[in-house]
Amino acid sequence: MFALPFVARCHYSRRMRLLGYDCDGCQRQFAPEAATYRCPSCGGNLSVQANTEGARRDAISADRDPSMWRYAPLMAVTPPGAETGPLSSVGGTPLFEARRMAQRLGMGKLWIKDEGRMPTGSLKDRASAVVALRAREIGAQRVITASTGNAGVALAAMAGAAGVDAVILVPASAPPAKIAQLKIFGATLVLVRGSYDDAFELAEAAAREFGWYCRNTGSNPFTAEGKKTVSFEIAEQLGWRAPDRVVVPVGDGNILVGVATGFRQLHALGFIDRVPKLLGVQAEGSSPIARAFVAGSEQIESVQTSTLADSIAAGRPADGLRALRAVRASGGSFVSVSDQQILGSIAQLGSGAAVFAEPAAAAAHAGLVAALAQAVVARDEEVVLLITGNGLKDIAAAERAARRTAPVIDASLDALRSALTKQPENGPT
Repeated sequence: MFALPFVARCHYSRRMRLLGYDCDGCQRQFAPEAATYRCPSCGGNLSVQANTEGARRDAISADRDPSMWRYAPLMAVTPPGAETGPLSSVGGTPLFEARRMAQRLGMGKLWIKDEGRMPTGSLKDRASAVVALRAREIGAQRVITASTGNAGVALAAMAGAAGVDAVILVPASAPPAKIAQLKIFGATLVLVRGSYDDAFELAEAAAREFGWYCRNTGSNPFTAEGKKTVSFEIAEQLGWRAPDRVVVPVGDGNILVGVATGFRQLHALGFIDRVPKLLGVQAEGSSPIARAFVAGSEQIESVQTSTLADSIAAGRPADGLRALRAVRASGGSFVSVSDQQILGSIAQLGSGAAVFAEPAAAAAHAGLVAALAQAVVARDEEVVLLITGNGLKDIAAAERAARRTAPVIDASLDALRSALTKQPENGPT
């Protein structure tokens, strides 16, 4: 389905794509020029309303573009041209059945959506591509964001392709591989002494002070507009139907909001006959949304984060309330998992499904294992694991997860034969 060549989609570009915004707090609607980030009335998070008039499922299926821009009729930005490099190649990641892993877990059907195959190695490319194009549409010369690493890397690459300058604020504690990616892509990188939440507040203050466009997740409504396309792909790759459940790692909540938005939109258009349940997974050291879910509350209390899964470390989740409501509306649930469970899942994804996941992405697998043990998820459900980022982004965590050593030998057959007869001290978890 996604192996066909790129073709232009200029026939979509003449219609108005952005109809306006809906506030998820006070339910008010706003014209495109009346809002940019949060609701002008109550300060709540806004949802983008795309013009989907004339969108047809059969036309999308017939589109030969393998990227997420095949869904341009369902989106509120004008798709890029082929000359924009990585912007035009975002999306189209594989969805494959993990039969061996399903057998290990005693499940009937398990799918893996591997977003580690994206241009910069994470699902955040979807959001950053859309935000970069939106910045270009409104004439913004510079865009800023706070990031634990992945969103910033994605924006650095996508903004550059769109011809927009980018400023990235990242906690100084971010994994070295992510910082190296940021330096390579050429954006202005500033390391912040403090947490992701500190960088988030600084980015918003800088956007106000300098008049820059802010990509901050949860604050900018176009981030979810990009992330919703992963749901479009899952549904189409399953033959235009929804699985029973999608498992999503959760930090600030925006990926889960995007996933929910995508499935709801397809259902409203009649493209699929139901929406899946959502399982949100948080790290125990950064689980304010999961705690609110368990407490049956909509009060999400801030926490001090402490987890190796840096991509889902958000003590004050900017899109937490919408994520909480989306899970409840789907009939789903939240679970939290320990760093040790996450490390174990990195190894299990590698040995069981040939997927190299960073800690935040592996949290999806750890959450599924926990949810099965707690009977939160039934073993006969058809489940999609959303793997949000590649393991090369955090090699130190991968080394900890592997828990095995490789022998060093002389270059002789006798030495090789001896090494192969010895059992490793520690195999994969």
